[in-house]
Parts: sequence; C-alpha cells; structure tokens
Amino acid sequence: MLRSDFPPSFAFGLATAAYQIEGSVSADGRGDSIWDTFARRPGAIADGQTGEIADDHYRRMSDDVALLAELGVDAYRFSISWPRLQADGTGPVNPRGLDFYRRLAEELLDRGITPWVTLYHWDLPQALEDAGGWLDRDTARRFAEYAGLAADGLGDIVTNWITLNEPWCSAFLGYASGVHAPGRTEGSHAARAAHHLLLAHGLAVPVLREKVPDASVGVTLNLYSVRPDGDQPAAVDAARRIDGLSNRLFLDPVLTGSYPLDVLDDLGEAEWFARNASAADLASIAAPLDFLGVNYYSRHTVAPGVVETEASAYPGSASVEFVTTGAPRTQMGWEVVPEGLIDVLEMASARAPGLPLVVTENGSAFEDVVSSDGVVHDSERLEYLRDHLAACANAIARGLPLTGYFGWSLIDNFEWAWGYSRRFGLVHVDYETQQRTLKDSGSWLKAFLHERDSSVSGD
Repeated sequence: MLRSDFPPSFAFGLATAAYQIEGSVSADGRGDSIWDTFARRPGAIADGQTGEIADDHYRRMSDDVALLAELGVDAYRFSISWPRLQADGTGPVNPRGLDFYRRLAEELLDRGITPWVTLYHWDLPQALEDAGGWLDRDTARRFAEYAGLAADGLGDIVTNWITLNEPWCSAFLGYASGVHAPGRTEGSHAARAAHHLLLAHGLAVPVLREKVPDASVGVTLNLYSVRPDGDQPAAVDAARRIDGLSNRLFLDPVLTGSYPLDVLDDLGEAEWFARNASAADLASIAAPLDFLGVNYYSRHTVAPGVVETEASAYPGSASVEFVTTGAPRTQMGWEVVPEGLIDVLEMASARAPGLPLVVTENGSAFEDVVSSDGVVHDSERLEYLRDHLAACANAIARGLPLTGYFGWSLIDNFEWAWGYSRRFGLVHVDYETQQRTLKDSGSWLKAFLHERDSSVSGD
C-alpha cells in the first residue's frame, strides 16, 4: 500500500482536541469548562490529573505545527475551546482567545496544511452547564451564536468546519453513565441532551454557511460496527438496541430527518420527543451537509445479559452484554477490527448515497515504553494504523465516497477520564519536560506520506 494508491485529492491528516492538549486553562481570559470542573472532582479521573498543563500546546503551538509539517500531512483537525472564545458561553468574543486560533490557522496555511476546525469537542462552558447544560434547549441557541463568532473571526482563512464531535459521548457518557463531564446520571433523559446537541448542530449549519460562503460543513459521529453473538433472537435484539443507541439515534436524524422510533421506545422517551422534537427541529438537524465525519475505533459484539444496576451509558439496553471475540485488543480494551471501518462507512453511505465521508478519528492506545535508544517502538500501533489505512483503500475500491483520513492523535495527551494513563499519539510526550519524540508509528506515517512527493520527483 502506497500513498499514491489513493486519489490525489484524498486528504491525510491528524487530529487533536483543545482540552486534551492546550493547557493554560486560565490564560488570556479563558473561563472554566465542564472538564475543568469534572477533573477537580475526587476520583473522576483515573490518575487524578487534570488538563491544566496537558501538552502545553497553547504556548508550544508553533513547535507542534512544525511537527505536522515534518510528518507531511495535508490537513490538521483541531478544536476550539468554547470557553476560550466566550468565558461563560455568552456575550462578545474574547479577542485574545480568538487570536490563538487565528495564529494557529495562519501557521498551518503557511506550512501548506489545511486547517479543519471542530467547534465542539466536549468543553462546554461551565456557566452553561450551571444553567442546565445540554439538557436545556437554550444551550443549542448559545452554540449557534458561538459558531457565528468563530466564523466571523476565522471564516476568511478556514473553510472546513465540523460542528460537533461525537454527540453520543457528550450525551450518554456525560449525562447517563456520568463517566465523562459533567458527570451526571440522568438515565434515559440523556437522550434529551442528544436532541439538543443535534439541534445545536442544525442551528449552526446555516450560520456557518451565511458567514463563510465557501464553507465545507459537516458533523462528526462516532459509529460502531455492531454484530450479534449468534443468531438467536435475543442476541439479534441486543444488536438492534446497541446499533440503535450508538448509530441510528444520530445517523437517522442527521441524514434522513427522523428519529428511530424503536430506539425512543427502548428509552421510554417517545412521548418527550413527540412533544419537544418538532418538525422544525428535525428539518434543522437534517440541514444538508458537505461531508459526514466518521470516528471509528472498534466493533461491538453483543449478547443478552444480566441487567446492570449501575448507571449505564446504554439506558434502555442495560441488559446487553458486550462480549469478546478473541480479536487483538488495545490498552482501552477495544477489539482491533479494521474491516469494521468499512461496515460503518457503508452504513452511513446507505442513508445518504454520494455524501462525501471523512474518517475524522481513528487510532489506538498501547502501553508505550521508551527504549534505551530513546524511541518508542510501537509496532502494535503501527500495524493498527497501516491496517486501517488499508481498510480505507478497500472502501474506496468498493466505490464508497471516502475523501479523507485523520489519525488520532498527533501527540499523546489528556485522555479524558483516563487522564495521562493512555497514550494515542504518533508522537510521544514526556509530561515532565514536554519533549516530543516521534514514535515508530509516526516515522512510518512520515515515510508513507512522503512517498507521493518522492515518486513525483523521481527520487
């Protein structure tokens, strides 16, 4: 497999998120986000750490852009910290916060790297959470206003916009299981947060199009290939439930303008949605997209099991058991199933034939060890990366409209509830010194990405 095997226009990039890398959480007028608050809660983060320093990217941004240029990527996906632009989620833009992202975008462009902006990667301003958070419909309106401020400040140099990253995680990890910020356990009411998140996306799309006439606008969903463990009716129904909550609850309204009624029934939320998810809401949520972002990490194999008594990320499906199949697993416990990437791309394309698809995240955590030669020989991550890029090539060969791939992640970072105990980066970070060191996986990607250039030059 060579880079030149892909279409010339195919975009290869890497991705990060603001709270995971920036640090400087109180610098230049930034307000608290729900992750700042959550990380201060005893026991919330596995290693007791916070994103207060993270990768110090806010002060080392130029060095990290140089890393991207060294690797040879076409594009870089980063998120904007909402409380860096609006400390409490309302009011005028904070010019010092906006200036950071403008300088980042300009440095990327100077290096020949296309910036892709994600407006929401989970760092809701704490003041908005105090007012109800994503369970309050008004938060969607505030998000549309924030999107307008970002577009006003960056729209002349940024054309690629992603509204939300993984609204399933924001809704069901944040408001059902409580393992992510804001750490609430509202059960099936988390589906209401999902609706308001999708409404926020829908309200932001026309704002971005109005302010950035040449904008390319999409949303990123985390999708899973879901298979039953056998063909027994109970296993098939378990797969229906998890596919419904993980995939269809988001794909269907975004791409077809309707919610899956069986999922709302599973949740016991059909009556609330009938009253509160109006036809106008659904029309907004289904606003035409220029692309759909797909985050893919693993496949779920499911079977009927014992009803969970603890707060579950799968309300209405607490009796479903996730089973292992013997496939290799990452440090996160996620099975490595590259062909599942093709499954989810086909799933999305079936609902919106011809809509361009972009893999906006794909990566793996393993227990990295810095060897005596000062390098991380991460053969498992390298294999994961190579095999999933091969799956992308396979998807294109099958006629799927896949136009780009962003690996997760450029550098090791704050991995949410796992703190710094999980590393996904192609570049190793020593958190004591902030030294960056290219891992073997990063060296492989660098060689892969430079292949087309060297073949053109005859080298």
